[in-house]
Amino acid sequence: MNIFGVDIGGTGIKAAIVNTLTGELISEHKRIATPKPATPENIARCLAELIRETGWTGPVGCGFPATVHHGVAYSASNIDPSWINTDAQSLFSQVTDCPCFVVNDADAAGMAEMRFGAGGEKSGVTLLLTIGTGIGSAVFVNGELHPNTELGHLKFAGSIAERYCAESTRITQQLSWQEWGSRFNEYLNHLEFIFNPDRFIIGGGVAEHIAEFLPFITTKAPILAAKSLNQAGIIGAALFAEHQLTK
Repeated sequence: MNIFGVDIGGTGIKAAIVNTLTGELISEHKRIATPKPATPENIARCLAELIRETGWTGPVGCGFPATVHHGVAYSASNIDPSWINTDAQSLFSQVTDCPCFVVNDADAAGMAEMRFGAGGEKSGVTLLLTIGTGIGSAVFVNGELHPNTELGHLKFAGSIAERYCAESTRITQQLSWQEWGSRFNEYLNHLEFIFNPDRFIIGGGVAEHIAEFLPFITTKAPILAAKSLNQAGIIGAALFAEHQLTK
């Protein structure tokens, strides 16, 4: 099945048509900046423009930076707080004139990795973290998703985890890989204490640089780099839409 997958983030919106049987992108990978302010109206307008440019008229899967329950956003991570309690699924379907299905962005990335990427070993607990503007998380137990965990918002180091060790923090504070890796290691050890996972999968922008910080990680669970990298959110959003259409 071909589905238009969209990954909506705090800094960028990425999209492509996905072959859900193979996980391949079968159209140009488009990226535009997330509008400022990232209100429902502005993001919906950008989504409609992206779809209009491709001439797409079929189903759309949207990974979204919020806890999402039955299409309604109940939080807002690195987007405008006016999203809270907004029915994102209905809004997107209305402005695009396409059937849209909305899922938490990190859960979408996790679905892609478990189907096509580093999550081939599904036994036990797999904890995927997407490290970018913020920190997203997806938890799988024996391959089954436990949605909307939002572990980047755990209280940690006097603030919340993503303010302490997201990639955006590394960049803005000009941290070396050792400095940032030591912070990230503290966070991973905290998660390991809570969840005792069998493996961590690291996605987002830092996944391409895993060799730079891996020497500073001391977890018992192995650290795996996500294979889909920046495409995971797009692919996973399409997989979620497929699941909703066929269940």
